[in-house]
Order: sequence, then C-alpha cells, then structure tokens
Amino acid sequence: MKARAIRKYRRRILCTAATITVAALSSAADVDILPTPSYVNESAIKCPVPKSVAIVLAVPDEKNVPDSGTIAIIEPRARVTAVTHCGEGLSSESYRLEFDSCIAHIEAADYRGCIYALQSLSQLLDADSVPLKMSIIDKPRCSWRAFMLDSGRQYQSVSTIKKYLRLMSMMKMNRFHWHLTEGLGWRVEIDAFPQLCLTGGYVASGPEQQGYYSKTDISEIVNYAARLGIEIVPEIDIPGHSEAALYAYPHLGCRGEKPQIPEQGFTSDIFCAGSDSTVAALKIILDEVCSMFPGEYIHLGGDEAPKANWDKCSRCRRRIEENNLTDTHDLQLWLSAEMALHLASKGRKAIFWDDVLVHPGTVPLPGNTVVQWWNFRSRGFAPAVTACKHNIPLILSPNYYCYLNFPEEPWRGYDCDRTFDFRKAYQHNPADSVMNLVDQNVLGITAALWTDYGLTENMLDYRLMPRIFAIAELMWHNGEKLPLEYLLKRSLSAQAHFSRKENLTR
Repeated sequence: MKARAIRKYRRRILCTAATITVAALSSAADVDILPTPSYVNESAIKCPVPKSVAIVLAVPDEKNVPDSGTIAIIEPRARVTAVTHCGEGLSSESYRLEFDSCIAHIEAADYRGCIYALQSLSQLLDADSVPLKMSIIDKPRCSWRAFMLDSGRQYQSVSTIKKYLRLMSMMKMNRFHWHLTEGLGWRVEIDAFPQLCLTGGYVASGPEQQGYYSKTDISEIVNYAARLGIEIVPEIDIPGHSEAALYAYPHLGCRGEKPQIPEQGFTSDIFCAGSDSTVAALKIILDEVCSMFPGEYIHLGGDEAPKANWDKCSRCRRRIEENNLTDTHDLQLWLSAEMALHLASKGRKAIFWDDVLVHPGTVPLPGNTVVQWWNFRSRGFAPAVTACKHNIPLILSPNYYCYLNFPEEPWRGYDCDRTFDFRKAYQHNPADSVMNLVDQNVLGITAALWTDYGLTENMLDYRLMPRIFAIAELMWHNGEKLPLEYLLKRSLSAQAHFSRKENLTR
C-alpha cells in the first residue's frame, strides 16, 4: 500500500466520531475486550461476524510481522493480505486498529504491538455481531507484565505450559517467570550436572511431582513463547530451596550429605557459599541456563534461605572472615553479588526476591540487579520503598494480592488470612498503589501462581480465573478503573473466550 494511503488510515484511526460514518463515540469500557483498550470509537450499527478478516498491516520492519501459524493460534479467521512500513511514531508495544466490516487495518509499533492488536481483534470477533466500523488506540500501562508459574513443586506438561502462554498472550502479558528449581524438584536439564534433573527431578513422591524439561522441551517452549511476544525469565533459586539439587549432588551443600526432602516449606540445607567448588558449579549451571534462555533477565531467587548450616560451616565462616563480611546474611549478599556479576559478564540482568533488602550488609548489589517485591504480609511496603530509594529496578508481586495460589476460601494449608477474592485483587492491590507513584524504577507487575500443597494441573484454571484478569487489567489499562461488577462480567466473558479458543486448539 502506498504511503499516501497509510497516512489516510492513520488519520481515520485518530479521527473523532464525526469523521466515521454512522459512528457513535463509546468509552473503551463499553467494549468487550480485556484488558481494556485506551481508546475506542465504534459505530452504532452492528453487522454479522465475518467468516474471514483481511488484515492490512503497517509496521516499522517486516520482522515485526507474525507468521501465518502464529496468527492462526490467535485468530484463525484472520490473514494478512498486505504489509507496509509505518508505525514509527508509536510507543513500544502499542497499536492502532481500525475494523471495517471484514477488513482490519493494524498499525503497530513492533512485534508485540501486532500480537496485541490481533488479540483484541480476536475478542472483538467472538460475539454475535460486530460494529460496522471500529477504531482502537491502545498502549500498556507498564513495561513488565508477567505471570509466574511454579514448576518446581509441581511438574506441568509442555502442553500445559503452552496453554498458559496462550492465556498470557491474550491478556497482553510479555514475560513468563518460570520457577524451575525447588526443594521438591529440579526441572531443567544441565549437561554438566546430569543428575540434577535425572535424580533431582524425582525426589518428591506426590502426584505430578516427578519430571523435568529437557533442553529440547525448553527450546520448544522458548520459541513458542517468542512467537506470542513473550520472553521467558527462568528462575534458578540460589542459595535456598535447593534440597533436590543437594540430594543429587550432596557435596554442593555444607554438610556433604543428602538432605531430607521437605513435603512442604524449606530447610537449612542450602548451597554452600563457602565452597569454591559450589560457587564454580553454580556459575557453570548459569552458563547453561543462559544458553537455553536468550532473554535479558535470569531470576536467582534468594528468598527463604535459613542460615543454620552456614552458621556451623567452617568454609562459610572462613569466607566471611576473608571478605570482611559481618554475618551469614552478608554472606548471602556476597554470593548473590557473585552470581549477578557473572550474569553481567554475559550481558544479563539478575532478579532477586526482596529478601536481599531485608538485612543490609557490606556488599552492594551490582548495577544489573532487579528486586522483586513479594512479602507484603510480613514486610508491607518497606521493600518497595527501599528499592525505589536506592534506584533499584523493582518488580511488583506482593502476596497480597498478586499471589493467585492464595485461594478465595481456606484450602489445605491456606487459612483465612491467606485468601482473597476478585474485589481485593482489583480494588485493593498494593501493586496498583505502587504503580500509581509513577516511579521510573518500577518496571511493572507479576501475577504469581505457586503450587504448594499439591496444586495439580486440573486445579490451575480454577485458582487463576477470573482473578488473573483483574491483575492483567491493572498491568495494562491506563485509564480509570472499571466498576467492579462490570469488570467481573468482562472477565468471565474473557474466560469463556479463552475456553472456546482452547477447545478449537485441541
């Protein structure tokens, strides 16, 4: 399409209701698309849903165009009929969509912008009728919009991982935080230490607690995620939650003995920070992790690491003395800095849970460090305030109310004080409060699903939905909050849309 025509379409997208034939201005909240777009202008006239939609796509570069297979995953009725060069004026991940009967004109800032426009189009088409004409202008509220899944405590199949990547893409999330190591299982194949997965992947005895992801599996998942505009952030927990690894290689711990595998929680059997061979092994492991996951970020955990064994370990005490550290908490900061600097040498950034901010020490966090705030129940806003005060990039996932493993009603190990509903997730979320500060250090929000107490695959949908749609709305939508009942209705509609698409996928 010629540049003149592109300018024409851009003007049409940005125009007021008066320039659209038989158009009536509606608020974005009135359109059944979730997360809510920034701006919507639609005609009052409705028409039947077309059997196919031709897409005219304007992007800065052809590498920003999804392939036909990816488009089919999102919306089988859509096909790209023309591609032109445009979209340079748009902010990252944003898009403009003009729908006219059976033609969709999409102008996108980048690849993700294309994906998100297609996702909005797919929701628009999942109805009894569609507006004769519609214009959408949309962009995200924050740059980090993530979902975390715990595959350490419970193993999920590759097909299940892909299912939730599709759900993430529909909700316009751009990062999958994949928790891959736990006391109950080591799930990632490491060539240099093969028993990590061959033994460590099978230390637990509960349902769906055995297994690991081969390098072939991981490559398949990484590539699938990239097609949907999602970067995978793997988590290798250091030094705690490492019982499965130490069961496979006891010499990596302080005691040199196989630990007991905890059915729940964690123990003092953690990686030995005083051992040069353990530190070297962890760097070798991270080298292989970097080779499998090409994204910018590697999560290094750092939470819940009891120091009883370190306190008694002669090697750890020697490390403290040699480096003029104050105590074993300072030793954890030293180990964290060692790992982060190793990642920096590979051009990567290291993420740590907010535990690294709890006990101030003598070792500063390297400049490639990001902190993820999680323990609101015990620490309130303090970690978020500390991170912003020290200009440390911050990810928001407070357990109140971003931990979707917390059920809506008491269940197994979750008492009343660890439950919350849809209303709290949307209207009272501390992550939203911090986002409202508009601090440049705040990257965005992660919704987390831990799998404690045997949360098996058949339970995941029930735990996630519809609350995950409320958190996705907080991540994406820039405008005023929707009325709660209206958002809940829209969320249930989005859930039904996802279920229908999944039935077609099978």
